[in-house]
Amino acid sequence: MLDGWVPWPESLAERYRAEGFWQGRPLDRLLRDRAERDPGRTALVDADGDRWTYAELDARADRTAAGLRRLGIGTGDRVVVQLPNTDAFVVLFFALLRAGAVPVLTLPAHRESEIVHVAGTAGAVAYAIPDVHDRFDHRTLARALRKAVPSVAHVLVAGDPAEFTALADVDAAPCPLPVPDPSDVAVLLLSGGTTGKPKLIPRTHDDYAYNVRASAEVCGFDETTVYLVVLPTAHNFALACPGLLGTLLAGGTVVLSPTPSPEDAFALVEREGVTATAVVPPIALLWLDAVEWEDADLSSLRLLQVGGSKLGAEPAARVRPALGCTLQQVFGMAEGLLNYTRLNDPEELVLHTQGRPLSPGDEIRVVDPDGHDVPPGATGELLTRGPYTLRGYYRAPEHNARSFTPDGFYRTGDLVRVLPSGHLVVEGREKDQINRGGDKISAEELENHLLAHPGVHDAAVVGMPDATLGERTCAYLVPRGQAPTQRELSAFLTERGVAAYKLPDRVELTDTLPRTSVGKTDKKALGHRITELLRAEGPVGG
Repeated sequence: MLDGWVPWPESLAERYRAEGFWQGRPLDRLLRDRAERDPGRTALVDADGDRWTYAELDARADRTAAGLRRLGIGTGDRVVVQLPNTDAFVVLFFALLRAGAVPVLTLPAHRESEIVHVAGTAGAVAYAIPDVHDRFDHRTLARALRKAVPSVAHVLVAGDPAEFTALADVDAAPCPLPVPDPSDVAVLLLSGGTTGKPKLIPRTHDDYAYNVRASAEVCGFDETTVYLVVLPTAHNFALACPGLLGTLLAGGTVVLSPTPSPEDAFALVEREGVTATAVVPPIALLWLDAVEWEDADLSSLRLLQVGGSKLGAEPAARVRPALGCTLQQVFGMAEGLLNYTRLNDPEELVLHTQGRPLSPGDEIRVVDPDGHDVPPGATGELLTRGPYTLRGYYRAPEHNARSFTPDGFYRTGDLVRVLPSGHLVVEGREKDQINRGGDKISAEELENHLLAHPGVHDAAVVGMPDATLGERTCAYLVPRGQAPTQRELSAFLTERGVAAYKLPDRVELTDTLPRTSVGKTDKKALGHRITELLRAEGPVGG
């Protein structure tokens, strides 16, 4: 068993096995089983149109796994993977599972600060990268990493390896491989928070396989599914909700897009007959506008999943008219709990909620700041535990003491209310509130109102320091066409019934909102930006 992670209590583990959530099968079997059943079916297509059958993908994973073992990478070894949306990622992911190693999945946008921290925390022995991606030479980063983290003995490069090892050369004849314990850690994901360095999220074979299997069932994935990966493949949403893994489990076809741009994504939808994909709200907003100038045929698209952060009701209502497909709101976390609107939910629930829990084994509580359950329908912090929600971050005992209750509930930091139907409405983050002289303002609530204005493409609300009130509100807007004035916005919000104290104290226009590596609005960067601007203008609050 991998050191440094927190397993489920044995009593719960036995219950999850007895109830069929955990089936005791290694995660890589989802590819192997399908390759044995449908070897000639197309499993994977890249942006250039190169195609892999299930048999070809399965065999390539076997050869790469043998090559990894020949390098000395094996049972329990952690390997940091930082590859873009290419077949190399898919092959290496399954090869690492088969070699008994643990992939540590990072995003292409991560740089030295994150990679050194992650590799050091994981005690990584290897690092897999592209040579150059998005005009950044990852080999330079690899050199810095090896100096900072001596345990990294191997750098595997997709492309020109320079002084390192070419990933294509990690190849050997298939050999007998150890069968992992399904209750052990299969993969380490990264937390998607907007502050601090990422934490490592251990997901076991049992729990992640259930995550994939149950998600594929709820989302109706089957052999006809053609799933377009537009988010980074290492992103939990694109990988396993149901994502790439759920598509392979169901016997569908995965199509890899190099970027989420409408130019790339729409062309692949038309070329490959894509039926489903998953995006974050900023991409959804871009796509909703792009249909006005892109002329690709999107008629094959049946399902657009939107998650990562809350999609407001106004843009949600535009999805079917603009894209011609069903919207599925998804609220979840790499730590575990997933909530989906169901494909047969009434429109009211699809537009105005973020879904209900995936599993009958999910337990949720909604609590006040003192940890007491709030009355039904009231807003509070979401706590959760269940058969696919972690019991502790990897090698983070101090953080775990703060993030989990004594009885194992994970403190998500999300503010929600639960409807009688069981659907959750996300009201913001516990700390995503502005305290304006004692009046508490939910940034997310105000953002949703702003997004309803026809002249607003995207919006983010942050607190700015004020000598009198402590904080005031600043609304950053990405305009659509002619930007509304602050006076026009205030009149619009007032007409919508927004209280006077919630009206933005300041409006800043911007071409784009800064994003974190997982596509969320970087509120920390915006807060710093407005603070610096106020300093330049004069005394804070003056």
